[in-house]
Amino acid sequence: MPGLATFKSFSLGAFVLSATVLTGSIAANAAPTADAVIATRVAGFKKMGGAMKALGDQLKSGAPAKATMVAAAQTIATTARGQGKLFPAGSGPAPGVKTDALPNIWTDRATFDAQMAKLVVEADKLVAVTNSGDAAAIGAQAKATGAVCGGCHRKFRAED
Repeated sequence: MPGLATFKSFSLGAFVLSATVLTGSIAANAAPTADAVIATRVAGFKKMGGAMKALGDQLKSGAPAKATMVAAAQTIATTARGQGKLFPAGSGPAPGVKTDALPNIWTDRATFDAQMAKLVVEADKLVAVTNSGDAAAIGAQAKATGAVCGGCHRKFRAED
């Protein structure tokens, strides 16, 4: 029966295509590699550092541009919100994995998570203060936010 052979051939082809699509979508939803997670978190921290520098440069300029400072503060706050999630198991120091993250991020997770939460709180305060335009208050809050960053670096980051 030629009709049945054509149907079986079509059904087999449809099955293979469906299996290929399913495999591709599973692979697309697979957990990112440790290298990808590390690259994302490093990029985020560099973005925050650049924004902190831009904020500091504005304060030192003698004529700070409020819009530039607000944008920098918002970048810090927005980026800080996601950074703590970028330290999943398997993205720490291990053979073949290049990272400055220290193992105690994973062995003292409660302290690390508390420090990341503190960063978000201080960064949100920075946004609020920056919106006020008060350069002295902005400088004080930038210093407080930077102190949280530094505290985390001392405890959870290997120095280069």
